[in-house]
Amino acid sequence: MTYGETAVRLLVVGFVAVVAAVLGWVLFVAVPGDLAELLGVLLVIGVVVAALRLGGNVADYIAPSHNVAEVAVEGPITRDGGGGLTSPPVGAAADDIVEQIERADADKGAQALLLKLNTPGGEIVPSEDIRLAAERFEGPTVAYATDVCASGGYDIAAGCDELWAREGSIVGSIGVIGSRVNAKDLADRAGLSYEQFTAGDYKDAGVPLKEMREEEREYLQGIVDDYYDQFVETVAEGREMDAEEIRATEARVFLGTDAHKRGLVDRIGTREDVEDRVEDLLDEPVAIAEFQPQRGVLGRLRGGAQRTAFALGAGLASAVDGDVDGLSFRQ
Repeated sequence: MTYGETAVRLLVVGFVAVVAAVLGWVLFVAVPGDLAELLGVLLVIGVVVAALRLGGNVADYIAPSHNVAEVAVEGPITRDGGGGLTSPPVGAAADDIVEQIERADADKGAQALLLKLNTPGGEIVPSEDIRLAAERFEGPTVAYATDVCASGGYDIAAGCDELWAREGSIVGSIGVIGSRVNAKDLADRAGLSYEQFTAGDYKDAGVPLKEMREEEREYLQGIVDDYYDQFVETVAEGREMDAEEIRATEARVFLGTDAHKRGLVDRIGTREDVEDRVEDLLDEPVAIAEFQPQRGVLGRLRGGAQRTAFALGAGLASAVDGDVDGLSFRQ
């Protein structure tokens, strides 16, 4: 931020604070009389504090204090971050992250996007949504892997201009997994039988209470293969690599140094190195603003209720035997 922009910010904040102080004094001290003076002083202080916050927001809009937006993708990727009434969100909520990137793109000050990745991957379509949002950002986009950048996380990285990693970062897992629990034998021992009425030969393909037919297995494997082909194509295009090189990884993970040798990572470095690189791209010193999800009052209340319920559940679980992890409530 230049000296001129700093001066503008100070002038805006100072002006708003003075106007609020005068207005507060007139409304809460001068008018009410002696009995209300003490309360008036307190109200004036409150008005000034609120005005300073408002002035800071206005000043940040007129003369932003940052030129880089940072958005984090941490934990397993799902649509809403997972969790329930008895457990807090444990992963990356794709819809929230997309909203943060879009807000950064519309932000007057954000000339570049830093995408912090520490995720083992997750659901396919939510991961794709984040990648597409990063691709739409107007400006340089630099992703950097901290601990893990795998599977859906690597899909997201393929939508950025550059990917950085640490020497010990876990990178890769360019593959797709589909799983099914086979509970047929257990159901037989329990005296349970499966009976279901369907229309369409493959409507109940994969139901765990019945033996899977070979044609059902081929059908489900075909879906996994199609997803894999899409994943390989996405990475090949985003990373400007040959698709066969990507397939040759066989969905393995690599340490950052090995991933760099294979072309899966552009550069190895620390967070400071990444910031230096963004400075080079912008040709000016960087000031980074961390973008967080915007939640209304109901969203904050819901989050507080989740944390409270989780704490209560954890306390009850420590006092009794049993597993409560399988219990969750969703809206």
